[in-house]
Amino acid sequence: MKCCTCTCTLDVMMLDSNVNRLTLSKFVYQVVMDSSAAIMEGITEQLATWQGTVGARDIISEIHESILGHILSFLPTMEAVRTSVLSKGWIDVWTSITNLEFNDSVLCSGKKMQKEQYEYFVNKMLLHLANLSTQSFSLCLTSYRYESSQVSAWISSILEKGIQKLHIQYADKVLFPSHSLFSCNSLVQLVLQMTCTLSIPTFACLPNLQTLSISGIRLVSESPTYSKDLILSFPLLKVFEAKGCEWSTKQNLCIQAPLLEMFSISAWTSLSNEPCKSSIKIFSPNLTDFSYEGDLEQEIVLSNPSSIQTASVVIVIDEDRKRNIGKLGFQLQKLLTQIREVERLKLLLYKVSVDAADIFTRIPAFGRLTYLQLNEVSGEALFNILNNSPMLNTLVLQNGVFDLNKEALTSTSVPQCFLSSLKVFQFKGFNVREHEVLLAKFVTENASVLEEMSIYSAFWLRYSDIDMEKVQEQILSFPKRSKSLIVQISHVNGS
Repeated sequence: MKCCTCTCTLDVMMLDSNVNRLTLSKFVYQVVMDSSAAIMEGITEQLATWQGTVGARDIISEIHESILGHILSFLPTMEAVRTSVLSKGWIDVWTSITNLEFNDSVLCSGKKMQKEQYEYFVNKMLLHLANLSTQSFSLCLTSYRYESSQVSAWISSILEKGIQKLHIQYADKVLFPSHSLFSCNSLVQLVLQMTCTLSIPTFACLPNLQTLSISGIRLVSESPTYSKDLILSFPLLKVFEAKGCEWSTKQNLCIQAPLLEMFSISAWTSLSNEPCKSSIKIFSPNLTDFSYEGDLEQEIVLSNPSSIQTASVVIVIDEDRKRNIGKLGFQLQKLLTQIREVERLKLLLYKVSVDAADIFTRIPAFGRLTYLQLNEVSGEALFNILNNSPMLNTLVLQNGVFDLNKEALTSTSVPQCFLSSLKVFQFKGFNVREHEVLLAKFVTENASVLEEMSIYSAFWLRYSDIDMEKVQEQILSFPKRSKSLIVQISHVNGS
């Protein structure tokens, strides 16, 4: 904010080269940064004092209204509006502000507005919306519960203005004006953190949208009987985030975003009582960052996954789905096969550790993978992945491994990455179990080019009777195939 303020100050100072620039700069900065009480009570006196230093000339009145409006945009909206009482010349200055922020938890004159007062204020402001220069609008409702129709009307008024940036946060259910949203072609950035149902039309295009972030929203089909795919077209979209949303469209949902760079989605069928049969298709030839979190019930189809460089896959399985672990393994294989050319992969599985061996039986080859992070994985699954990652440079194990015995390590072949590329091995959540110690020994004995092995003990060990100094001596005594290997052991678990 300080940098933006300085920029505004420079614009103002260029209006008159004879003005005392230092004094003007300090004044504008104080207008932006002072508390609301100081602004309202002392601004007249400051103006008079400052004018005296430049020959009683009213320089502020000569500043273009758009510049004053830009300066006021750094103030809370309520305080920006209150500057209209300064003089007749300031009555309409606030209408030039470009950023409106409505937050019912913000203090006004040292106290929070009552619900009725806040509703009155928002309604009055929205009446002036058509005459404002607003580009960005934020509506954060966290202090009170409002009528659904009231919030819906506010959102409709905002969207009909044709703003560029919109951020709405509200926890209670709202009947969202879907038609107004998909008709707002001016949107560049959209953030929706709310509980509502969004009706997806058979085709919609937001031609200028670049950033889309939604959470807590239930997406349904506008036409339940429509049999073809629903299409959302975002020609300029670069970032797509969807967290905690319920995907309840009967049809497949196609997202066409040729410039999309980052796609992140968390999809849980546990949020719905009905089984999910539709899929989400992403058409984005420039996608580089992919993130999925869910239960694999809803299929994700990537049209051009070869461009993805970084991927994160987090799987959490409910108890009632563990009976069909074979299907889960097949679904995971389909997803991992699409992103098999990634360079960095975080693959975390929760509540499925005892079945991880079955899940990882059909792992694709990751020919370009250099960084891998895993958790709750069996020894068999671990080596299955390592044998399919010949270029791996960094391996991070989180929360240990299980089901690994000495006979299995003796009979297993050394992965190719151990012989040619693995340089960093991090073991987080080390529990000092026998099979974990055996794994550490296997790594030091067989990793030819390993440079760093970091072991972070599990948190609970600080309260145990295990002699960690003795464990450390044991690990440090293991034979090292790599002459440049440095082993570090920490008694505090890494993050």
